[in-house]
Amino acid sequence: MTDQSYQPSIAGLRAFATIARKLHFSAAATELGISQPALSQALAALEAGLGVRLVERTTRRVFLTSEGEALLPHATAVVRAVDEMLLAARGSEDPLRGGLRLGLIPTVAPYVLPAILAGTGAELPDLRLQVVEDQTARLLAQLREGTLDLALLALPLDAPGIAEIALYDEDFVLALPVGHRLAGRTAVDPADMADLPLLLLDEGHCLRDQALEVCQLAGIRPDLGQTRAASLSTAVQCVEGGLGVTLIPTTAVDAETAGGRLATATFAAPRPGRRIGLAFRESAGREEAYRRFGDLLTTMILGATPTLGVAPVAVSRPG
Repeated sequence: MTDQSYQPSIAGLRAFATIARKLHFSAAATELGISQPALSQALAALEAGLGVRLVERTTRRVFLTSEGEALLPHATAVVRAVDEMLLAARGSEDPLRGGLRLGLIPTVAPYVLPAILAGTGAELPDLRLQVVEDQTARLLAQLREGTLDLALLALPLDAPGIAEIALYDEDFVLALPVGHRLAGRTAVDPADMADLPLLLLDEGHCLRDQALEVCQLAGIRPDLGQTRAASLSTAVQCVEGGLGVTLIPTTAVDAETAGGRLATATFAAPRPGRRIGLAFRESAGREEAYRRFGDLLTTMILGATPTLGVAPVAVSRPG
């Protein structure tokens, strides 16, 4: 039974929310920067104060109890509110001089991270960058939870409470096996893919949805039951092995063709492509700093891939 005078600690609520997200005590302790015993003690104190069991832990897995599932949204909301209060209290403190948690989608991260890490190390020596790679839906969830500050992903999002800063536009390139009849062509009609086996990424990847949009605009109905890949690199390996063709973004071309076993072709104008930008919580109060960071990222990425187009840098606030 809950003691009516009990007031849960922020440490306990944060421990519970992190365990619930990670479903792994060691990973949760590492994220919070504390020991596993300290994490367990914080959770135990919260459970004792509330009078309910929140988490069950076996030798093989960690899962929430029904009470834990019911109380998790409240704990998450409190933790988020405290984090926002601390941000507001710091007032004019420059977030680019401390820790910054940046999420990236898998079809962006491997190709732009080298430029970003090298550039931020040189231009922002006081910035401690933490990087998380995940799919769009999970990155947005982490933004809302307050466990990420920014996410670099494909726009538009039309996500309530999330603001967007467009950074750059990139074309899609057709990746082909070496020796393919379309290899090296510079004005391919998307309709030319109609008789080609198009390899798609698994569901959840925005590049899969974008590839399907290209097919729809070209009047193509791809076979959705064929080979699918969990990553763009796997899709490229399948192309190299002669299993089909796929679409890759411009930023991926140099890395994926470095082995010499992949050919490419570019589309005729207007070329299919995507817009990449930053997303952040509207409530964070960091628009000016994130704009500066976005400008810096654009410069770094364009320096590594000069053929990209600079997108209009504007903040969009979906309704």
